[in-house]
This record gives sequence, C-alpha cells and structure tokens, in this order.
Amino acid sequence: MKVFELQPREGFDALTLVQRPEPAPKAGEVQVRMRALSLNYRDLLVARGAKARKAPLIPVSDGAGEVVAIGAGVSRLRVGDRVTAAFFPTWKSGLLSDEIHARSLGGGQDGLLAEQVVLREQAWLKIPDSLSFEQAATLPCAGVTAYHALFEAASLKPSDTVLLQGTGGVSILALQLARAAGARVIITSSSEDKRVRASKLGAAHTIDYKADPSWGETARRLTDGRGVDVAIDVGGPGTFDQAVQSLRYGGQLSVLGVLTGTSGPVNTYNVFHKTLRVSGVYVGSIEMFEALLRMVQQNAIEPVIDRTFAFDDARAAYDYLSSAQHFGKIVIKV
Repeated sequence: MKVFELQPREGFDALTLVQRPEPAPKAGEVQVRMRALSLNYRDLLVARGAKARKAPLIPVSDGAGEVVAIGAGVSRLRVGDRVTAAFFPTWKSGLLSDEIHARSLGGGQDGLLAEQVVLREQAWLKIPDSLSFEQAATLPCAGVTAYHALFEAASLKPSDTVLLQGTGGVSILALQLARAAGARVIITSSSEDKRVRASKLGAAHTIDYKADPSWGETARRLTDGRGVDVAIDVGGPGTFDQAVQSLRYGGQLSVLGVLTGTSGPVNTYNVFHKTLRVSGVYVGSIEMFEALLRMVQQNAIEPVIDRTFAFDDARAAYDYLSSAQHFGKIVIKV
C-alpha cells in the first residue's frame, strides 16, 4: 500500500511516498481503508521536526474511512462501517497522562497518511450519516479541540458571547458549535474576505486584528463594556493579553495554540484581578469526541472545507496549510 513517511530531512522534504505491506488486524483491532484525511497546524510542527527523529513516522492524526476487516473479539464495529479515528486512541475518559500522550496519532505513533490503517477497536468512532468522509476527517483534532474548549474547559451557555481568533480549523468549527449552542460570536481576522465569510456563518461581529491592535478591548466594547464570557486563545503569548482583556469578570479562557510561539512575556494581572478561569486544552478524550459527533448530527453542522488535495499531492497540502490562506479545513482524499 502507499504510505507517506516523515524521514530525517529538512522541512516538508521529509514527506516521502513509500510502499509498505498492507496491515492485517489482530485480536481486538480494526482495519480501515482510509478515504479522507485533514491537516492541522500540529502536522506542520511534526514535519518540521522530522530531521531529529530516530525512525520514519507516518504523519497526520485526522482521517475517516470504511472498515474492511476486523480481528477476533471485535463486537462494536462491522465490515462496511464508516468510521473516524480518535487523536488520542487510548484516551477514553478522565485526565490526559504521559502514557496517553505518548500514543497520539501522527506524533507519538504512526498516523493515518496511508491507504490502510489498523488500530484498536476503541480508537474508531462511527461517522454520522449526515457527514461525508471528507467532513468527518476534519473533526478528530480541530473539532474535538473546539468542543473541549467551549463546553468542557469552559461552560458556554445560550446567550453567552465567545471570542475566537482567526479562521483556521479550530476557530471555524468553534464558530459553528457556538452558534449551534445559541451563543453570540466575535471573531478576528486580518482578511476582509474571511471576515465576510465568518459573518455568513453567523458571527455577530468581526475585528481586523492587524488594523486594531487593541482588539481585546474592542471585543469588550462590543458587549457594552461587560466583556465576553468565553475566549479561545489559539495564538499563545502574542495574543494572550488581548484575549484576557476581552473577558468579563469571572470569564473563562481556553488556551490551546502556539501560533506565536510557546513562551514570551504575558501580563498576569488581569487574570487574578478579573478572577478568570484559564484552562489548557489539548484535543480531548474519546468521550468528548462522541459528544461532539452527537452535537454535529443533532444540529446538522457541516464542517467547512477550504480545499481538497489528492493523496499523492500531500506535500502541496502541507505547503497550502503553511501559507495560512485557508478558511476552515484542508482535506486530502485517499
């Protein structure tokens, strides 16, 4: 079968199309013919660090396909079922741990950028009938992260206001989930076209963060000075202070991104002065994924796909994601 490996080379040149033997499921395992995959910012970071790896790695955590074979003892899935994989295939519920973290797809262990994949039965979740393979492939990382940030790390309620940053996969799915929950959304983007598209998806207000460096205070003013109830920070130290500025007293901040790096000066005064609750979010558990899939089905949510690439053009998909031109998710068809 065809497989992309990350081999020890610089940048996206590490992506190498190779042949590997087709896998077969052992007891408790399920073999899936992959039909669609989607990329996340994390995939860029993993690829850029490939030169330091001791062994080749199949990248990409997010994908969907159909069951083609099952091992002994598998009872929940059947051949022909449409499924998608959990980012953390061993995190059923509860807290994240070092052991769970070490088994993340496309990072700690081989991922899904292959024609066939075998994982333990619990790692595969059935896809709602309302979703295509391509749409389902957008959810394991970005969708679960957005769900976790809004409804687990925070407690978004109808009539709440949420502030989102940018128009990448997590933020656009968070926009759709928040609107489905009856919340009001403010979203930032430096692109006029993307701001218009976000408004069409239901954003109440949009802010050009480049033209308005005090966008956190602007978001606060858009709530009649009270502040937003929930903010999701995808940027890191470069956006943290403005996200904090946007929040009301007792507001909730979900921190999950590294777009501006992983360390840098931040002002902690408003965190305690405004009695904020700040939570780190790293994707989520299988139970969270199951809850997300129910919400997507019940609200007929259709994930936004910016562009689709052929399997052999995976390198071009990485380049496009790196350009930051996308709105929503980038998909690779298998």
